[in-house]
Amino acid sequence: MKDTHLNANKKEVRRKIYSMILPITMENILVMVAGFVSMGMLGRIDTLAIGAFGLSDRLTKIIWALFKGVTMGASVFVAQAYGSQNHSRLKKVIQQTLLSSIILVILLQQFVFWKAPMLLGIYNPDPNLMHDSIAYLRIVSWGLPFLAIMLVVAGVLQGMGNARTPMLIALIMNITNIIFGYGFIFGNFGLPKLGLKGAAIATIISQVTAAMLGIYVLFNKKGVLSTLLNKRFFKLDIKEVLSIYKVGMPSALESIFWQVSSIILTKIIMTFGNTALAAYQVGLQAESISYMPAAGFSIAATAFIGQALGARKEKLGRTYLKETIKGSMIITSLSVILLVGFPHIILGLLTNQADVIKLGSIYLVLMGIVQIPQNLSGVLNGALRGAGHTRVPMFVAGAGLWIVRIPISLILTYWLHMDIVAIWVVMCFDLVFRFVLSLILYKTKNIYKTELVLEKN
Repeated sequence: MKDTHLNANKKEVRRKIYSMILPITMENILVMVAGFVSMGMLGRIDTLAIGAFGLSDRLTKIIWALFKGVTMGASVFVAQAYGSQNHSRLKKVIQQTLLSSIILVILLQQFVFWKAPMLLGIYNPDPNLMHDSIAYLRIVSWGLPFLAIMLVVAGVLQGMGNARTPMLIALIMNITNIIFGYGFIFGNFGLPKLGLKGAAIATIISQVTAAMLGIYVLFNKKGVLSTLLNKRFFKLDIKEVLSIYKVGMPSALESIFWQVSSIILTKIIMTFGNTALAAYQVGLQAESISYMPAAGFSIAATAFIGQALGARKEKLGRTYLKETIKGSMIITSLSVILLVGFPHIILGLLTNQADVIKLGSIYLVLMGIVQIPQNLSGVLNGALRGAGHTRVPMFVAGAGLWIVRIPISLILTYWLHMDIVAIWVVMCFDLVFRFVLSLILYKTKNIYKTELVLEKN
């Protein structure tokens, strides 16, 4: 009888996990496909367009990382409030996260727009690349407020276990991006042919569309914030905001570590020429075949373990983690076969530059080899975040990036004068190092006995 109950419990856990994972995976696949199509269109222009996109994208990703982290803090609060049926706190967390994010992102957008030359000057690119990068960055900066809204909406809904709605919003957003990108880049559908600038305009249109849909979901009659659609919404509670940001900031710093290190790494890679930069950029896009679908399991671990802990169900939390790891490894194994077995075919979808495909294939095979430890780390870090240990993944990322990846890459490039492949090998070593460190720290933390963030804040 006990085994029957255990099996039934596992089936229910799997059902809940996959009811969330499948929409998140579909959402990530949609983002990945849209990225593939957009990169494929840019790759048909020239390597300069790919490089300009890459440099600008690295800078805007820092702002993305900040709000992704803030949203992660909100997701932890939302998951635990939802699990403990604390509906008033749930609404307040969402409202304060959204309001504070809008205020902050508007200030950041203005900074990026006016200081674009200074920010891009970090890379010291050649004049042609600098010119195109400035134009692209200034245009896409106008989409940053809508990007922040998208992240908040997706994060809080996923914290409540609702992954279907963000998926549908992502579907509409990415279809919009592809259609307008095809129109504005190449001059189709009666639209002007704008090339790289057209890609930026298409991105903004898609982000505005997604943000407006997200606002509607939160504030319509059946939305979680429908009762706050009045002057109360604009009342900022600094104490509540600080408590959310306190939990989310380590995740934000973790993501910012990634983006800042990517800027430094991109600058290192630029010393090897535009072909190396383009190969790295298309390689990153192709690598999303693995980490985009698997990322859903990390989000699920955060949401469901947070909910289980909010409901004081330790065994349920352990079962969630076990089943999440199983699912992640199945998806990752399939993507490893694609990355390692068919790199030339995958990269051929992104560019027709033969030298870029040849060099990028080496990157893709190396990254494919380390996808399993990379994605296992993601699930373990998701579990730690769900329990409120958001600092641990930040320390892991910081150690890997600033003790392993960046210092060794600088030594190999500027002192030992090794080629670009050596840098990519260091990146692989960094990912394995972080997996080992994440596993050690997870085992030292009894996350299932952790005090809830709702009780501490």
